[in-house]
Amino acid sequence: MAKHIFNRKNINNAIFIALLLLLIFVPEAKALMIQGLMKVGLFSPDTKALEQHEQHKLSGNLSDISFKDASGKVIDLGRLKGKVVFLNFWATWCPPCLAEMPAVNKLYTQFKDDNEVVFILVDADSDFAKAQKYMDRKGYGLPVYAAASGIPDVIFKGALPTTVVFDKRGRISYHESGAANYGSDKFIEFIKKLKASNI
Repeated sequence: MAKHIFNRKNINNAIFIALLLLLIFVPEAKALMIQGLMKVGLFSPDTKALEQHEQHKLSGNLSDISFKDASGKVIDLGRLKGKVVFLNFWATWCPPCLAEMPAVNKLYTQFKDDNEVVFILVDADSDFAKAQKYMDRKGYGLPVYAAASGIPDVIFKGALPTTVVFDKRGRISYHESGAANYGSDKFIEFIKKLKASNI
């Protein structure tokens, strides 16, 4: 009887089911799988320039949109004109968010000392302790914020992760929901071009 239970087919099925359950119930396991797909070239961000009418439609008065950090310091998007802003909405329970975080951290490391580029990582749960614990455990230096005002749908409709990049004039130059490899050479070059542009 035991020989029939522990045959190769049953063992393979058990391993498959265990892996499937791991991917379903453990966010970091699913994140690792997505990271593997990023390494083979999937999840590449589309950095083609937005048409001017799209930029106008997606951009507007940013002065009423603000975020706060754990210390209570508030940052206002309207006051960041003249800088390139990388805005990312994420959560610690979201596998695609966790999957893209090493690439986001790589991008941040590239520009963290550049005062013309600002990073705002918004924890969707506004749980600073949990978000910071995750960042510390992974060794990421990314700045964690929570929304301190309403966020217009043109910026964030609730899908996680969502990433928005504003150019120096406050126009949306990149807007994407879903995981992407923001640490790629292509995306780093995209940020550099936005930084250099005065148009």
